[in-house]
Amino acid sequence: MRLDKFLKISRIIKRRSVAKEVADKGRIQINGKLAKSSSDVKVGDTMRIQFGNKVLEVKVNELHESTKKEDAAKMYEIVSEERISE
Repeated sequence: MRLDKFLKISRIIKRRSVAKEVADKGRIQINGKLAKSSSDVKVGDTMRIQFGNKVLEVKVNELHESTKKEDAAKMYEIVSEERISE
């Protein structure tokens, strides 16, 4: 599954266009490697996403083509969440 689609369906990022923009600015890593919006996401991958002053690290547990709101949280588990001081 494409990275931007995963981020939208899992509701980590609300819009696919925003997910694409974040990925293309080099703020997302998959398994320690810089990822583009078209990068492939697989079960077991670890993702590191930088949002402004916050870094979120998640592990991919499931992939679905579409989900309900309550099922979206099961697609990933948060490994760590840290704030970056300016």
